[in-house]
Amino acid sequence: MLKKTISYEDFDGNQRTEDHYFNLTEAEITEMELSMNGGLSQLLTKILQENDQKQIIEYFKKIVLMAYGEKSLDGRKFVKNQKIRDEFASTAAYSEIFMELATDADAASAFVKGVMPKNAGRMPAALKAPADR
Repeated sequence: MLKKTISYEDFDGNQRTEDHYFNLTEAEITEMELSMNGGLSQLLTKILQENDQKQIIEYFKKIVLMAYGEKSLDGRKFVKNQKIRDEFASTAAYSEIFMELATDADAASAFVKGVMPKNAGRMPAALKAPADR
């Protein structure tokens, strides 16, 4: 799970600093990988090699929003649904994190590593980080 503290100006001009949480489970990663012909990792590799900026942004947005959720106070649940995603996407906090990740390759890499499951042992080999293969 990745906790990002995001500072931004809301739509009333107020400065805000809030913690936001992002996480992808093994099941979610596996589902994304298996739901596409050739797999998500192969598709992303192709998009990156072709430097297809439009598709890079499109898939990055999907990953950010898919990983976003609200952690329960007791830490037992991480609730993710379309309502929560839509609410987050309509905030200036989303714009802040999106622009950070779209303009800073190191931040984008750290984000992706941060949302990936810690125990990736059961994930398809194509999805594991190179050091884990």
